[in-house]
Amino acid sequence: MSGRKNILVTVGLVLSVSFICSAFAVMLTAHYDSRMQFDLLNSVCGEVLEQDPGAEKIISAALKEYTGGNADGTAKGDVLSALGYRISDFSKLQHRGNYLFVAAGALAGFLLLTVTLLYRNKKEAVRIQALAEYLEQANTGKAVILSTTGEDDFSKLEDEIYKTVTFLYQTKEEAVQARNGFAENLSNIAHQIKTPITAISLSLQTMQKDNSKNKSEQIQKQLLRLSHLEEALLVLSRLDAGTLIFQKEEVDVFTILVLASDNLQELLTETGTYVDIPELGGMAVSVDLDWTMEAVMNLMKNCMEHHPGGTIHCIYEQNPLYTEIKIWDEGEGFLKEDIPYLFERFYRGHNAHEGGIGIGLALAKEIIERQNGTIRASNKKGAGACFEIRFYSH
Repeated sequence: MSGRKNILVTVGLVLSVSFICSAFAVMLTAHYDSRMQFDLLNSVCGEVLEQDPGAEKIISAALKEYTGGNADGTAKGDVLSALGYRISDFSKLQHRGNYLFVAAGALAGFLLLTVTLLYRNKKEAVRIQALAEYLEQANTGKAVILSTTGEDDFSKLEDEIYKTVTFLYQTKEEAVQARNGFAENLSNIAHQIKTPITAISLSLQTMQKDNSKNKSEQIQKQLLRLSHLEEALLVLSRLDAGTLIFQKEEVDVFTILVLASDNLQELLTETGTYVDIPELGGMAVSVDLDWTMEAVMNLMKNCMEHHPGGTIHCIYEQNPLYTEIKIWDEGEGFLKEDIPYLFERFYRGHNAHEGGIGIGLALAKEIIERQNGTIRASNKKGAGACFEIRFYSH
């Protein structure tokens, strides 16, 4: 609502109140006028009767003819009242016109007031709707510069909303830049790690030719660890930068678990660990097979490292809301103080495996959550550490 429209509303309110006040003023004026007429006639009739008491019948007849009323009694100090007349008897005809005028004025005032309030409410609703639409556009990233519509009650709110939206956009841009910078730095670190890995690999080949078995095994172990670190850092940098695209397709849960187990077969055999995957019927989820399998492998590997030589159990079920997968071992489980931090990057629990780097669980969490899923860690009653995955249908 512009300043001009605001003035129109104010003028409308003033006119409405003026009409109503004018109507009541006319009514009070008419009453006062009637009172003056009554007092005047009362004085005249009193003087006449004082001079000629026999004129009472004549005066009474004249007043009856004028007012259409009846009179009885004798003349006293208040002659007209003694004769049975009232103030309203001398202003009856005027009252009718006055009442009509008062009613018309009051009605006009109320109508004008109602129209003015409706007009103002409509304009306020339009302004509120415009500000609400602007906020919706801001939420979708399509907000434009607010155009000034004049000074009104909403102008300050409009200015504050615009300032807030502008600040949020700036903050978002800064956050995106910071994230891209972090991802770029992480990617650079990963590539820098690749150089010493290559050098160590060449040195290892040379040492193997020289039959330096013990040293070569240690170097090979560290080389494998660095390779895993480099691969995980590259994946995390792509996730942070939003450049890792998931190719979703309908995949059976049993297939994901079996493929993950097969890819860990060498490590499982080496540690004497067995993976129990029951076939519970076809249950499909819409995910990227390769990356989801990578996440499940990290969970199975974690169970294997904390309970080598035992059994890793897998079970899954489906309902209209989500598909749930549970993976657990038969070890001692997680320490209570470690559970809130298990999925943080580079966090290693108190009972962490010696060769762990603290990225596997964080990577699994990122992969699952970016595919409309959730993951939770807990200690299964009567068993060990348990991971619970849920992929939601919608």
